[in-house]
Order: sequence, then C-alpha cells, then structure tokens
Amino acid sequence: MALSNPEVSDSVQEEPIIGQDCLMCGTEGCEKNCLFYCNDCHLRLCEQCKNEHQKSLETQNHEVVPYPQRKRKLPVEKCKDHPTKDIDMLCEDCQVPVCSKCVIQNHRRHAFNDLETIYSKKYTLCLDEIHKINQYFLPSSLDIQEDIRENFKEIKASMDKIRTSIKAKAESLKRLVDTVASDEIKQVNKMEKSLKEKLKSQDKSYQDYISYLEDLVKQYHGYLSSTKVQSNPLILSQPDQLKIHPIPMTTKPIPPVFTAGQYSKEDVTKLLGRVTVPDTKPKYRKVKPLKPVHPVFTAGQYSKKDDIKLLGRVTVPDTKPEYREIKPMTTASTGLKPTEKQSKEDKEKSDEKQTLPLSSSATKVREYTVPDVNSVCHISLNKSERLWGSDSKGNLVQTDLQGNQLQKIQTSSEYGYHTVTRDGDLIYINKENKVIKITEFVKTGEWEPISIHSSPTNGDILMGMIKGREAKVTRYNKTGEEIQNIQRDNKGQGLYDYPHYITENINGDICTSDWNKRAVVVVNKSGQHRFSYPGQGSGFYPWGICTDILSHILVCNSLVLDFSKKSGTNTIHLLDQDGQFLFYLPIEQPDIKCPCSLCVDDENNVHLGQWTTDTVTVYKYLQ
Repeated sequence: MALSNPEVSDSVQEEPIIGQDCLMCGTEGCEKNCLFYCNDCHLRLCEQCKNEHQKSLETQNHEVVPYPQRKRKLPVEKCKDHPTKDIDMLCEDCQVPVCSKCVIQNHRRHAFNDLETIYSKKYTLCLDEIHKINQYFLPSSLDIQEDIRENFKEIKASMDKIRTSIKAKAESLKRLVDTVASDEIKQVNKMEKSLKEKLKSQDKSYQDYISYLEDLVKQYHGYLSSTKVQSNPLILSQPDQLKIHPIPMTTKPIPPVFTAGQYSKEDVTKLLGRVTVPDTKPKYRKVKPLKPVHPVFTAGQYSKKDDIKLLGRVTVPDTKPEYREIKPMTTASTGLKPTEKQSKEDKEKSDEKQTLPLSSSATKVREYTVPDVNSVCHISLNKSERLWGSDSKGNLVQTDLQGNQLQKIQTSSEYGYHTVTRDGDLIYINKENKVIKITEFVKTGEWEPISIHSSPTNGDILMGMIKGREAKVTRYNKTGEEIQNIQRDNKGQGLYDYPHYITENINGDICTSDWNKRAVVVVNKSGQHRFSYPGQGSGFYPWGICTDILSHILVCNSLVLDFSKKSGTNTIHLLDQDGQFLFYLPIEQPDIKCPCSLCVDDENNVHLGQWTTDTVTVYKYLQ
C-alpha cells in the first residue's frame, strides 16, 4: 500500500490568530460568537445553533464539545493504491495510515485507530509547544542573550580595571626600586668620600714624613760639613738625635662590597600581586547557563626593605684592615705573589638547605685506593659509603672508603660508563652488546652509549650516546622507557660531538663534558640549550663532571701530554649554575696530576680520581 505525498491542511488557517478575541459561528447566516464545535461535521456553533444541531435527526448523535476541546480536522489525502478512498485510519500493527479498502485487502485481523483522533491530539500538542516557545522559551532566551552581552561589557571593564591596577602597581614598584637604588648609590658616594679622605690623610702623613726625611738629610749634611770640632753637633749630639723616625704605619682601605639580591619571577610576583579567579561558586542564571566569575587583581604588599632584599645592598665587609707591607731594608726583591680571585660568594640555596660559603683553599680530608685498577677514570658514590671506580681497561671495582675491595666486574667500556641509583643499584654500559645492565635494562640499537647518570631527584637515567658523527643525550625512566631525546638546539645545530661524562644539577640542568667540542654543554630539563662553557683560554679538555649542593658545576680539565712521566694539563674548574667561571679548585699542584673523575658526597666533600694513580683523594672546599 502506498501513500500520496501529504499536503498542508487548510485547517491550520482556521485557528484564531493570537490576540483575536472571538470566532464567529460557522452556521450560514449566523453572526453570533462560536462557543461549541461539532467534531463530526467540523462545524463551529453558537449556543442556539448547537441546540438545533442536537435536535436534528440527522445530527443528534454527533459529538458536540466546547470549542477548546474540539478535534482537529484531518487533512484530506487520497490513498495511492485506492484513489477514490480517503486515508482515515492507522494500522497499529503496521504503524501505517490506511484507507477502508486497505483494511479489507491487506490488514485483516489487525488493530486500528482513528487517524483523525491521533492527528487532533498531536496537532493540539504541537500548538501547545509553539505557545510555550513563543510565550516562555524564546523571550527567556532573548533576555539571557542580552544578559550575556552585558557580561561582555562587564568583563571588558573588569579586565581594563585589572590592567590599570597592574600597571599602576608596577610603576609604584619601579619608583620604589629607583628610590632604593638611589639611596644605595648615595651610601656608596658617602663611603667613597670617607675612604678618599682617609687616603688623603695617609697621603698627607707620608708627604710630611718625606719632608722630614729631606730636612734630616740636609741637617746631616750640615753636620758633615762643619769644621769646628768643639761645637760640632755631630760630636755633641745624643744617640737619639741621630735616630730616624720610623716610617708611619698605614692600612689599606677596605672597599665596600655589593651583595646582589637573590630573587626569582615568583618573588617579583609576590611584590607586584597576582590575578586570580575568586574561590567562589559561579551563580546560575535563571535558566541554567553559568555567569562568569570575574578574576581579581590582588596587589602585592611590599616595603622598601623588600626592594633592598631583591636589589641587593652595599655593606662594609667585617674584615680587619690589612696593614700595607713595609719591606725590610735587607730585602731587595720586588716580586709579587699571585692570588686567586673569587668572583662570587655566599650562594643562596633553597630554604631547607643551609648556605655554605666557598673556602679560599681546599683541605685534604683523607685518601683511599681502588684496588685492581690502573687509574680512576670514573667514580660513582652511593649513600652507604661505598664507591664504584673504573679505569680505561674496563675494570669496575666496588670498594669502601677505607680501600677494601668488595666486588669486581670486568666490562668492555671506559670513562663515564657507570652510575649508582638512589636505591644503591649499579647500572653500567656494555659497549659490545650496546645495552645497560646488571640485568638487561635497555637496548640502544645503533646508538653506542658512552656515558650514564642516574638522577638523584626522580631516578631517571640520562645517557650520552653516539652514532657515526651524530651524538645525543637520552632520558629513560626507571623502567627503561625512553621519555626524552636531546640532540639539537633551536637552530637545528647538533649540541654534542662526544658526551663522555654526564651529570644533572639540582635545578634540573643536564651538564655534559664533551671532549670533541672542548666544552661543557648545559641544557635545561626540557632539553633547551642554556650555555656552553669553553674553559679559560686555550687547552680545555673536559673529563669528569659533577655538581654540588650550591648548584656549582665542577669539571676536570685534563690532557695527558707525556704518558711515561704521567704529566699534562691539570686543573679543576668551578662554575656557577649559569656557566660563569668562579675559580680553579684550590688544590696544591703537586697533589693533582691529570684529574679525570669527580663526585661530591653527602658531607659536601669532593672525591677526586686521577689518570696517574689508583688513589682517590677527598678534599673539603666548602666552609
């Protein structure tokens, strides 16, 4: 059974227009108001016509109802299979509209329903929904949309106010910084004036003393030129009259020092203030959409004292003035003894770590041997006071700090190829099989691992590797999963050539000794290149590298020039965390020959291994 395409019924047009007060009776010639409706005739009726309609024999059984309860007239649609018949029923079993012939031919014993009744209910429901949309949903949505548009203006005004507050606070902070800087400069000027006056006074003392000496020379020449014996002052003078007054003692001025303030972006944020979203539950609009919660700018509270702490301050060192040296008369030497220059002091660590100033000299604490090695090329120290040391021939030996051998492993690797994890486990490189193992940890494929380090902060494994002319540093987690590859800088240039020693600083920087580049290459924990340190002057050959509690970087500079005499370049460079050279570790030169391995223990002592011996020497270099 097929249906023809439906057409829109004209019955919709019979509905009263919204706002119309009444509808006229549909009986011909009657102009009274419609109050009733005949569902069978689909005729509008006034009360009088309704009574006559129900009295008529032809229509007395018709269903007459109040007009609002009327049934909607079913649109007339012919059956496609039976063009003379109207579709007026719904087959409940097949859920299709049918005509009376369809019922007889194709839908015997099926259940049917009056299509007009169904249509009328759905029609009324649709009108109700249209009414709801027009009377409630659409006006409410328009009101909320207007409210949202007002919120746009409010947000813009609120953000403009915050921006203005931030700029005003920043200007206030800048002015305070300028004021503090100006006050510090005035203080410097006063100190300079005082020191100059003191030096001027000293200069005047020596000018007077020089005049005294010149007069004394003239006086002595007068004594020598006198020809009178009886009245000659040279003969009659007392011994103290011929005694020269000593040279006046003066002290060298101690200039003030500027201690730069230590601060971070977070410190400045605390002073300036920050923009935050209030911890307030957003209020719902009347029909559910959330109103935005405006951020607020909380201005920082600070004083001149806070700015001084960030900027730094000028202070007079608590040091006794040093007397100028007056050379003995018997000394003819004018040689000057060189001194080490220390450019930075009092590095500030995090709150839970104490500040350990650098010492002007390194003190030998003890020394111990690593048995069965011909040199100590690399050191891994764990918290149980046990040390793994290795030489260039693949001998890997564990010893205690008294030099007692505990274990020995024969490997095929060299230099910085082993590390100890936070749990005290040893991990080392087997270059032949290209794996990391006590038990197999990870295979590196075509890449040859040459250095390894276990992070003391999170247990990650950092590995320096090479493949042909390429080199990289790879990070693995504790389970051996590769999580980071560091190979090139932001310009696409290779960072490494031969990363044969590697360590991690406490700020997360990865520090690598690269023999071929003749440099220490440092990247941050994201792998971004921070700096490369090329040494001081020429001849920088970096070997073992480590860091300490103050974020210093210590690196061996060693080049064996004569294997028979075991001699060569022998310095240990100490850098700050930003790559600035501070000084050479002050170890007496006879004690240091070809250093190649370093590590720092829990007592902040540095353990130094050398190419020339199986002895490890421990130095204290922090006060």
